[in-house]
Amino acid sequence: VQLQASGGGLAQAGGSLRLSCAVSGHTFSIHTMGWFRQAPGKDREFVAGIRWSFGTTSYSDSVKGRFTISRDSPKNTIYLQMNSLKAEDTAVYFCALRQASMFTFRQASLYDYWGQGTQVTVSS
Repeated sequence: VQLQASGGGLAQAGGSLRLSCAVSGHTFSIHTMGWFRQAPGKDREFVAGIRWSFGTTSYSDSVKGRFTISRDSPKNTIYLQMNSLKAEDTAVYFCALRQASMFTFRQASLYDYWGQGTQVTVSS
């Protein structure tokens, strides 16, 4: 399984960006996909997650109401629409995939596969 993230870049505070993560390889078994981010000098943190079958979503408090995660099942792709961007959203964003079922969205160590990361920089 390979994950390819794209869509990062530079945005002004208050602006928008959309990230994509395309899954290739053995895509028959996807339970959950998520977006995480890591800013310089900080730990990787959960941003948003989505259950592949039912589309149930979860968000961190810091992005709730501003970011939206979605999936396109036929394309094996997830998206992260980021609106009302803030300088503190600046980070490398990673997509991740979990094949087996799990209760949580937020624990990075439970995800099986990771994308390469895409840089998001928000200027204030």
